[in-house]
Amino acid sequence: MPEDLLGLDDKMSPQERRTAYSLATIYIVRMLGLFMILPGFTIYGAELKGHTPLLIGLALGIYGLSQATFQVPLGALSDRIGRKPVILLALTLFIAGSTVAALSHTIIGVIVGRALQGAGAMSSTVMALAADLTREQHRTKIMATIGVSIGIAFTTGMILGPVLNAWIGVSGIFWSTAVMGLLAMGVAIGVVPNPRSHSHHRDVGVVAASFGNVLRNRELLRLDLGIFIMQFVLTSNFVVLPVLLTHVTGVPVNRSWELYLPIMVLAFLLMVPFIVIAERRRKMRQILLGAIAVLGLSDLAYVYAGRSVFGMATGLLIFFTAFSILEATLPSLVAKVAPADQKGTAMGAYSTSQFLGVFTGGTVGGIAYGAWGIHGAILTSAGVVLLWLLAAAGMAEPQYLSSYVLPIKASDAQEANALKAALTSIRGVADVAIAPDEGVAYLKIDRATIDEMALRAFMRPAREPLAG
Repeated sequence: MPEDLLGLDDKMSPQERRTAYSLATIYIVRMLGLFMILPGFTIYGAELKGHTPLLIGLALGIYGLSQATFQVPLGALSDRIGRKPVILLALTLFIAGSTVAALSHTIIGVIVGRALQGAGAMSSTVMALAADLTREQHRTKIMATIGVSIGIAFTTGMILGPVLNAWIGVSGIFWSTAVMGLLAMGVAIGVVPNPRSHSHHRDVGVVAASFGNVLRNRELLRLDLGIFIMQFVLTSNFVVLPVLLTHVTGVPVNRSWELYLPIMVLAFLLMVPFIVIAERRRKMRQILLGAIAVLGLSDLAYVYAGRSVFGMATGLLIFFTAFSILEATLPSLVAKVAPADQKGTAMGAYSTSQFLGVFTGGTVGGIAYGAWGIHGAILTSAGVVLLWLLAAAGMAEPQYLSSYVLPIKASDAQEANALKAALTSIRGVADVAIAPDEGVAYLKIDRATIDEMALRAFMRPAREPLAG
């Protein structure tokens, strides 16, 4: 294994570790506030003035529409005015939305608050700041650290939400998210290093000229559809799951954490071996298709569970295991499929699809709940998963390639072309894109066969992180 190539011989600097952990903290704090309301919001929403099933679903999903709308524009704005100002603007919107939702006694007021929360879309800006503050050989590790924080926030939110609901209610949870936003601002101002400059990075940022290529790539579109449906199902299910648990199974919202805690832990343990098999034994397509099928079966388990707590727990365990596998597999596939210099654009399209899935799932889930009841909403989700399975069945076996950013020096187009040809000829290098303006080459490599020594011969000394 080319351990040296992956940067394991060169430890992250104190500044890089500080960057990774502080930005991950901001992610966790912000996303925790969004996830904590899932387990009990439908019950709370039914007590608000003017509520309907549609408006309750819209309140759950509207932040996804705001995220999808503002993610790319705020990322582009950060290229102009700097990362931290945009992060602070996004957190200000998040705090304002949390406050509006906490003060509202009507469903419309909560919808407005949730829309404001989502308008603080800062994911792409956080990733760009991480790239500004870290050396190329450590960028992947730091992005992975930040990415893991989303899973931590989701799991923690599912458990902590019902506990806080018992103590302070859903309006209190909204107040707590406002406080978390203030804490995140403090971390951004006082802990995250200040970059001396900022630049566009093709591996984390969107390149407008690449959108056409990304949207014409059939395999990437399958993955975009996948994350759209996965988030659709998650949000749609949580329109009705609180009602199903409370009024059918007899598990009070405030005690649902007792159900979610062991299920989430066990789902994580069950997920790990499947991810190992997918990556190391190169069975990603088979694992993906199996997880999609199991996700659909979990909806049927809810329908047939009746009043059985054990039946519901089984359905939830099946759901969260499949969900965890897909949550880890889909972005990995995007990184494998996307061309070397279009990973950032591909992830931008993927992220937009994800948030649109949240919005559509909440809205359609509310409509289905109002028209056909709990089981009708669940079966609607199952039908959508079936469509995903049919679309995914045609996917090609992915190439098991990894992204790598190589610091290089190319002063003109002729030198860049010569360097590209030389890098392409190295064993284990599948794709090369030279970015002279960034001083890097974006590569897709096969870790199992890469000729590390040949690759290192073209590497200029990596810059030190630029911080003021």
